[in-house]
Parts: sequence; C-alpha cells; structure tokens
Amino acid sequence: MLPAMAELGERAVVRRLHERFGFGPRPGELAVGFEATVDRLLGASAGVGGAEPPVLREVAKVAKADRQGRRAAARQRAEDERALTWWWVDRMASVDVPAVERLAWFWHGHFATSEQKVRSPRLMLAQNETFRKLGAGPFAPLAKAMITDPAMLVWLDGNDNRVGSPNENLAREFLELFALGIGHYTEQDVRESARALTGWTVRRDTGDARLATSRRDTGDKQILGRHGDFTAESFVDLVLSRPESARFVVGRLWARLVSATPPDDATTARLVAAHGTDTRSVLRAIAHEPAFHDSATTLVKQPVEWLVGLLRALDVKTSTMDGKTVARLGAGLRGMGQLPFRPPSVGGWAAGGAWLTTAAGLARLDVARLVAGHADLHAVDGIESVGALLGVDTWSDRTAAALRTVAADPAQLVAIAACAPEYVVST
Repeated sequence: MLPAMAELGERAVVRRLHERFGFGPRPGELAVGFEATVDRLLGASAGVGGAEPPVLREVAKVAKADRQGRRAAARQRAEDERALTWWWVDRMASVDVPAVERLAWFWHGHFATSEQKVRSPRLMLAQNETFRKLGAGPFAPLAKAMITDPAMLVWLDGNDNRVGSPNENLAREFLELFALGIGHYTEQDVRESARALTGWTVRRDTGDARLATSRRDTGDKQILGRHGDFTAESFVDLVLSRPESARFVVGRLWARLVSATPPDDATTARLVAAHGTDTRSVLRAIAHEPAFHDSATTLVKQPVEWLVGLLRALDVKTSTMDGKTVARLGAGLRGMGQLPFRPPSVGGWAAGGAWLTTAAGLARLDVARLVAGHADLHAVDGIESVGALLGVDTWSDRTAAALRTVAADPAQLVAIAACAPEYVVST
C-alpha cells in the first residue's frame, strides 16, 4: 500500500469497478465480490448482446444549385444522426456487461471524430463498430484501423493528402494525440509522416477507404530517426515501437478511468507490461493497483457516462420515449456540453471539474427529471431506497437534508439524488 492512502472497502471498490469499467451498477450488482466483478466485467462475455444499429441511408449527392435537395439531404443526415446517437446511448445502457461499450466510448474520445465535419452517420457508425470490435484487444490493430478509417480520413483531411502536396493533419494528430504525445517527435517527423500517409481516399458512395497508388509518395522518408518507404501500416508500427507510445496510451486510459493524477513510475511500468498484451489486460492491471483502491482517487462523470449510468440504474430506454422527450434529452446533453459523435475538437472532450458548471447543473436536473419520469419507482420510499437504487451507500448530511425535502415524491427524489455530488462524482 502506498503512503497516505485510505483503502476503500470491497463494496465501494466494486461500485468503482462498475463506474470506471462500465457506466455504473444496476441494483444488486454491488453484492458481488471484487474478483468476481473484475472477471465478469473483463471476461469473454463482456459486450455481448445489445440492439442492432439503425439502418442508415446514404445521402445522395446534390447539386449546389438544388437548394431544396440540399435541405432534404441535411434533414436526412440529422434524422440518421439522431437515430445513431440514441441507439448507442440505449446500447450502452442496456448491454448486460458494458465494459466493451465503455471502451468504445473511451476510444471515441481518444480518436475523437465529429459528425459535424464528417457529415455521414454511416461512416461514424462504421468507426463506432471498429471501436467495439477492436477496442478491448491489442492497441496496434486498432491504431492501424484508425489511420485509414473513412470517417477519420474525412475528419483530418486525408482526402487532401497526396504526393507533392502532403496534408499534415492526420500525421500530426496521430503523433501528438493518438499514439505518442507532445515532445516525442519533431516538425520534420510530422512532414515525413504525412508523406507516408499519402494516397488514402474515401469513396462517399460506398463508404470505403482505398489507396490510390497514383497519389502515394513512394520516396524514402525519415521518421523518428528511421529511413524507409513507410506505408500507413509500417508508419503505425514504427510509432508504436517507441517506448513513449505505450506509456502515453496507458496514461490516457489512467486519466479517463482512474485519476487526473498520473500514475507513478512503478505503476506505469506494470501497466505498460499489460499493454503489451491487450487493453483488457491493462484494465485488469488497473483494477489491482493500490491507487484504484484509494478513497481519494475520484473522477467527475462525463455527461454521457452519467446519463447512461442513470438509464441503467432505472432500467429506462430512450426508445420507449416520445420524440419530444428525446429531443429534450438531447438539449440537456448539449446543455451539459457533450453529445455522442460530436466531440468539440480532435482533442476530444474535457475532463474533471469542467462539467460542474451552474448551467450544466440545471441541464443535468432537467435530464434527471425526464429519465425518472419514465422509470418504475414503486420501490422508492425514502433516501435509503433511492441510495440502493443508484448504488450510493452514504449521503452527506447536506445531501440527505435536501433529499428529505422531496422524499414524498419518488420521481423528484430520484432526480435530485442523481444530481447530488455522491452520484455525479465517481468516488
């Protein structure tokens, strides 16, 4: 045990497992022991099940002069994006073992790609399915998939990257934000890496990425001190072979799933060793680190994580709601600052206290009331029962006092409890 740590009891750390590797416990799940919970969350059955994705239509190409056609195409994209967004929210909330969905959500923030520029829900869905398929495995196959992912190529201007006129966006972000981190490459490395990624284009009619050999730079390139005619795949292999890469990736996992305080060198070394196997092994290693069991290791839930956890706890799906209610949920998430498939930049979303503004708090309360209004709350008859429903064992005196004022109204009680610090913050 590291100095100055106060170790959580088993029930509290089980709750932490559900919140960090999933989206929060369902009623009854906190009674399962720590090791059994780790095995269940990270076992072979994780991610199995869930509703099939919606059928998304290809938006036909419309001439610039056809204003009516452009408006119709924009409406279709918006409808498909809404269907995709709420399908994923419901899937995260309803899948029995959500660790794979939680990792898909993590990778969505790590390889942040926005529909705002991609303008194709079909491409966003394909990327999402790649996160789900590869996200728990070794990092290299996922990184290689992302470097030629159609949505990513559109997002970071891969279509404009050709021999003689390389576009540096994808190369720069891959080095800085996806695989290596600031300070471990030079501007020359960025320029040469962009040359290695030339030639990849996206066919909008099929949604496929293909290598146009006539646009590819086949000359010698010098990247990170190595010479060669690097391709997209060998470029990824080169970057991931640097020792800084594994440390960077496990550091990102730690920051999003454990604490904003970086792990110490010994912890990092253990996580890097697990990273050599796959991401699921990194999570298993994290679960057994002393810092994961420290009561001071807290995280503010991101808005989507908070909403999905509430839907899971109350056994509510957005698919059972009418269109106006779902629209209000979307407005609430926008008010909190986070919508799936709409990260604000390639750097992804903020973390920590950035989510705890007054405006976000008001939006959170409105969303909590909407969700509580669709739940079966017959078993809620006081602050102890609402704590059991949400997986919160202890309320502060201040929170308890506030909850007692609405104890006679189950829906209001659940909504207020869901906005309390004890639920908004993963302790």
